[in-house]
Formats: sequence, C-alpha cells, structure tokens
Amino acid sequence: MTEQPGEEFGYGSELLPATRRALLYRVAVGQAEGRTPSLAGAVVRDGRMVWFGSRSMIDGHAPDADTQYRIGSVTKTFVAVLVMRLRDEGLLALTDPLERHLPGTTAGGLTVGQLLSHTSGLASETPGPWWERTPGDLRPELADLLGDGPSKHPAGRRYHYSNPGFALLGALVERLRGAPWGDVLRAEVLAPLGMDRTTLLPEPPAAGGFAVHPWADVMVPEAVQETGRMAPAGQLCSTAADLSRWAAFLLDGDGRPAGETVLGAGSLAEMREPAAPPQEIDPAAGYGLGLQLLCTGGRSLFGHTGSMPGFLTSLWVSEADGVGAVVLTNCTSGPATSAVATDLLAITADAEPAMPAPWRPADALDAGLLDLAGPWYWGTHEYALHVRQSGDLQLAPLTGQGRGARFRAGGDGTWTGLEGYWASETLRPVRRADGSLSHLDLGSFTFTRSPYDPSAPVPGGFPGWPTTR
Repeated sequence: MTEQPGEEFGYGSELLPATRRALLYRVAVGQAEGRTPSLAGAVVRDGRMVWFGSRSMIDGHAPDADTQYRIGSVTKTFVAVLVMRLRDEGLLALTDPLERHLPGTTAGGLTVGQLLSHTSGLASETPGPWWERTPGDLRPELADLLGDGPSKHPAGRRYHYSNPGFALLGALVERLRGAPWGDVLRAEVLAPLGMDRTTLLPEPPAAGGFAVHPWADVMVPEAVQETGRMAPAGQLCSTAADLSRWAAFLLDGDGRPAGETVLGAGSLAEMREPAAPPQEIDPAAGYGLGLQLLCTGGRSLFGHTGSMPGFLTSLWVSEADGVGAVVLTNCTSGPATSAVATDLLAITADAEPAMPAPWRPADALDAGLLDLAGPWYWGTHEYALHVRQSGDLQLAPLTGQGRGARFRAGGDGTWTGLEGYWASETLRPVRRADGSLSHLDLGSFTFTRSPYDPSAPVPGGFPGWPTTR
C-alpha cells in the first residue's frame, strides 16, 4: 500500500493523520472488495492535490500519482471545455444546429448544446461492432458512427447518454480549429494547465488493464484500442496528479486573467448547471454541459465517471466544500469507483471542513446602498435585504417560506438575480419625486417598507389596516 502527502508532488500540505488513515482505509477496502489489481485515489482541496493513496495486488509495487490509467468518459469533460472555448470566442452558439459547422451528417439538425447535455436523442452507441473493443479504422467516416436512423428520441425531450454525440463534438472541434482534436486539446488545455501526463494512448509508467473473472480469482489482460473517430467519447489516459489538476480547474479555473485563461469562471459555472433532467431510474443524478451531476450524502457534486475495457475512473467535486476526489482502477468491472471517490470527498470534507473566509467590512460602499438595506415586505411576507461587502444585495425571507437570492449591480441602478427563482430577473429601486425610496420592484413584485405600505403603490390596491375593532 502506498500513501503520499500532496507536497511530495508539489501540491500542498498533508491532511491530519486521522483523516489520512481513514482515506487510506477506504482505498484499501475499495481495492479488496472490488477485486481490482490496483486502485489509486487522490483528494483535491484549495486548488491542489493534498492527499494520494493507492493499493496494489503486488506488495511494494503500488502505483504512484504519476501512473497512467485510461479514464474513459472523463474524456468528455475535456471535449466539453474545448467546445465552450469555441462558444466563448464567438465561433459557435450552443443553440446552433450541428449542420451549420459540421455539414453532411445525419444529425445536422441537432444543436451543439443538445449534444453536450445528452439531450440530442442520438443512440447511445455506434452501430456494431462495439467501438470500445475494436479498432477505429472500422469506422473511418462520421457516417459510420451514426448509421441509419441514429435518433432514438425526439431532440430536447429527455436525457439519453450518447457516445457518438461526443464523437461528433470532437469532429466539430477539428473542423473549426483545422487540426486534430487531440492536438487542439494539448495546445489549448493540457499544456497551459501543466497536464503533461494526459495523452491519447498510454505512455509509461502506465497500468495495464485487466478483466477479472466475476466468479474466480483469476484475470486476463485487456487490449488497448485506438478508437479513431470515437476517441473524444473516451480514449484519454491520465494520472491521479493530472486529474487532480483537472478537478481543481473545473472548480476554480486556472486563475489567469480573462483572455488568457483556459475557460472563464462563468463558463465553468454554466457547465455545472443542470441542462438535462434526472431520470426516474436515478433521480439523484443529472447532467450539465459535459459534466455529470450527483446528489449524495446531502452534497451536490459535479464531475464524471469513465470506463474502458480494463479501466474504471471517477472524478467528483463538491463546490460547497471546495473538495474533489479522483479514483482510478485497472479492471473492467468490479470496484464501485464512484462510491469510493464520493467517500474520499466526504471523509475529507467532514473531518476537515474548510475554514470560512474571515468577515471584513467593505472598503467603500455607495451611501445610497444603505438606503436599500433592512426589512422589506412582499404583501405580508417579511424579508431582509443585506448589502454585502462586494456591493451585492442578498434578499432573504425572515420567517417561513419565501424566495431569496443574491443580486449583482448592473451599472444602471438596477440589480440582476444570480440564483434560484430570481436568476437573471431585475431588481429595481423606485424613488419618489423628492428622491426618497418608495419601494422595490422585483420582476413586477412590489416590496414595501411595511406590510401593504399605504405610501407605496400596491398592485390591485389595498383597503388599509383597521386601527380599531
């Protein structure tokens, strides 16, 4: 068994000994119960890998954080970032039909956003033979990925996972960049993020993939296939160290100025927003733009799982905790890598919760903002409006039910909702002729300083409160 604090790989300080013991135990249980030749796990916090541990069937030869594994559909998260870069450069819109940029396919009427969110209705797999276990030269053309009648559901109506859909997105990247998608990925994403050990095919040191017999403790090696046009759906190889960098990037970006960053924080947040609904068979799961979404143990997570013959991978991140976890294994089936990864995340977040940022007063706030602070009423519902250090406004119900949200200044005297029911809705302070504050208009809802304030307009009128019985 191998355990390594993050600083041995340049990532930061160790966790507490009790936390490290619990993490190492979970990796050991995962490897033993999953009957996998090896299992490697890493924890990410504060933008770096803070813990790595592994377990192997061979004593003294456990993989380290630089050992490559195939990562399967975690590849899709990389393709999605490439597509979002094209969107942010104005080269495409998520509402564009594929035909506009990649003509000649039988899926040309589907939109880029539908392909990213698996709501295109395309078939889950290519026409036979199974692409993961056969050479890509069996499918040399895009038409070979779709076959006749590739749509299984009406577009935009439901979530239906499609590997060919992401192969089309890889071809879209190639068409708009004029270069193979793997070369584009290396130049635009991997190199800037220092992910030198993420490659299309294995490069030593790399774990071999195995099929473990389900009813006997024997195993045989799995072949590595070059999947050709299907590679964007799941061919990448990577390491615990590189995927830790990737998890940190998906959460916080790379910290460089706008115009230089791999992808802006707003676009990364957009990828994490639900774009496909959960299904009855798995109501805790959803899908964003190239990212899986999961609710487990009271936490909302984003990331992706992946599998290829001989390999299983899971990467999950909790935005609320600022913690991510990665698990890599080298067997075709057996280990519940997603459960191991979510457990590693929960162990860390529960045992060592992140310290909240210290409260500090604002350097300077417009005096007019203080006029907005305090209690407000929507009809008889009590609310409080807080002015935050950033100049944002926070509206929250004081008692009972109600819709709260944060609002950001728009530069024209209005604020725009950032979340929930009021996302992108406009909050507008309304003043009287003498400049005094009359009421707040929030998407036509009138908020007044007292319940049904007689000095402010009340939609539909109000007879006034009785003063005697």
